[in-house]
Amino acid sequence: MAVGRVRRQASPNEYNRHWWELREKYQGIKAPGLRSELDFDPGAKYHIPANVPYMRYFLARILQFQFHRAMCKAAGHTGPLYTCSIYGNREAGAKLKAMLAMGSSRPWQEALYAMTSESQMDATAILEYFQPLSKWLKEQNRNLSCGW
Repeated sequence: MAVGRVRRQASPNEYNRHWWELREKYQGIKAPGLRSELDFDPGAKYHIPANVPYMRYFLARILQFQFHRAMCKAAGHTGPLYTCSIYGNREAGAKLKAMLAMGSSRPWQEALYAMTSESQMDATAILEYFQPLSKWLKEQNRNLSCGW
């Protein structure tokens, strides 16, 4: 937040307008038509009325790719990460089984280490996996003005 700016809470009669302002600001998504405060569009998103935090999805995506990279290493895969399949690989399966066997009896950091031999979450596996796509998109979008 910029210095000197006061964060203002939206009042109930502003929720829907505020929702769409945030959607446009952060996601580039506009309402499909005119909306009013009689509408409550956030309520149509399951996670809002159920109070399910989005952070779990964000963290799961990071861990998904970090685990994939670790199991590909265990499987002896060489080459780009996006070409790796661990299907039927006993070494990768054993690594996954050992981590899952911990259940919730151990701190998550220990489970992460058991799977990846790393002590911190690391999103570089996502970048590595999608690097060819990223390179291609940069080339395709060269000289284009993108954004909202």
